This record gives sequence, structure tokens and C-alpha cells, in this order.
Amino acid sequence: MKTQIKFLAIILTLGIFFQSCSSDDDGGGSIDAPVITDFEYGEGDSHSTEPVAYKGSDLHLEAEIYAEGVISSITVEIHAHDLELAEGEVDWDFEQVYDGAEYQVINAEFHEHIDIPSNIPAGVYHVEFIVTDELGNITEEEGHLDILDPITISAFEMDATAARGGDFHVEFLVDAHNGIHEISVDVHAHGLTVNPGEVEWDYEEVFSDYHDLTEAEFHEHIDIPATAPAGEYHVTFTVEDENGNTQTYESHIDITA
Repeated sequence: MKTQIKFLAIILTLGIFFQSCSSDDDGGGSIDAPVITDFEYGEGDSHSTEPVAYKGSDLHLEAEIYAEGVISSITVEIHAHDLELAEGEVDWDFEQVYDGAEYQVINAEFHEHIDIPSNIPAGVYHVEFIVTDELGNITEEEGHLDILDPITISAFEMDATAARGGDFHVEFLVDAHNGIHEISVDVHAHGLTVNPGEVEWDYEEVFSDYHDLTEAEFHEHIDIPATAPAGEYHVTFTVEDENGNTQTYESHIDITA
């Protein structure tokens, strides 16, 4: 009798064991992948939700995350494809893993600011936001970010020639996101023959009348000394904003006798 009871107990135990294994195989113990909501990014200073930011400033990025398996890491990647590099510019590929204790939880509020270099090309960048939990489940959100120059110069017009003793006219539009600090003009020549009665002409002037404006029409007349040697002159216009960013525009003018 005792032998039969022991045998039935063994059968019952094995039955419970195989039922438990079957339940595990059916996915009864699976954990859902992390859920990302309220994903947004934009200009850092104003916490804008528009996907636009400026070179030399920062980007704010935030999201709400729920992870049943507890968050292991959050990765942010920002990169562009085939943007043309101007002189002095470099490609920007940003990647950072956030795995601090504040994010290794079940419910996390992600909010970080990312510095944007000032020497990268303006254009459209791809943003990837990747959340990985402790079980290896991965959830990803992505979008596009338009990175703009903080200063733009447009609608440029300047006299192609001018007579010494007179003046030349120049005008252009300036859009400075951080406000204009100053606009400077530099006029100079190289290798011109200085005849008797002439004096080498190098002109530099800073225009402060446009200070604090975010949009302005630069319209000035530059006097040319009567003693300036005739020939081709190089003209450089530099706009500096309140954050120290600069934008230049270069042109040439022929000064006639």
C-alpha cells in the first residue's frame, strides 16, 4: 500500500513539473519590451518641440519610458548623410549611452541636453532613441532634426565698380537667431602699385547700430579716399551674434581712377 502511495506521489510531482515547463514554453513568463511615449526634441534654450536647433547651441531631448524588465541603458544617436562640408567644417556623428542609476528603473523620465558643435554643416540630421531593458528587449524611436546656422546673410548686393573719391553702396539681409552683436567691414588690396600722390588704403569699420536686432537690413555707403590706388579690392563682411558666433561674406570691387 505504501509503495502504491509513493508511486502516485512521484507521478503527481512529475505531472506538476511538466505542466510548469509547458507553461514556460508557452510564454507565460515573458516580459514586454519597453514602451516609449511623449518623445520630443528641439531647441534647448526654449525647450521647443519643433525639430529644429542651431549650430553652437544645444538640443533638448525628452521621453517617458515604461519597462517591465527594468531599463538597462538608453542610447541617443545623431548623424547626417552626405552633407556638404564648407571650409573649416567637420562631420558630426553623435552617440552617447545613458546608463546611470536614474535611468535603470521601471518608469523613467528621460531629459537631457546635447551640445551642438558650431563647426558642423547645417542640414537635416537623423535622430535615434534606443531603450534596452535588462532582458535584452529593445525599443526604438527615431526622427529628423533640422540644424540651422545661427546667422544667415542673404540678398547681398554691392557695386561692382566705384571711383576713388566717391563711395560704394552695399546692402544685405541678416537673420541672427541670438541677436546681432556687431557687423564689421574690412576692405583691403594686395600688391597694388602705389603711384606718387597715392596712399595705400586699408579700411576697417565696426557698425554697432544693428545691436540686439535678430533681423536687419544692412545698408551702408563706404567712402573711398581720392588717394586710394586703383585696382581690385577684397571686401569682407562679418556678422557676430550675442553668443560669439560669426558669419562672413566675401566679395570684390574694382576701384577706378
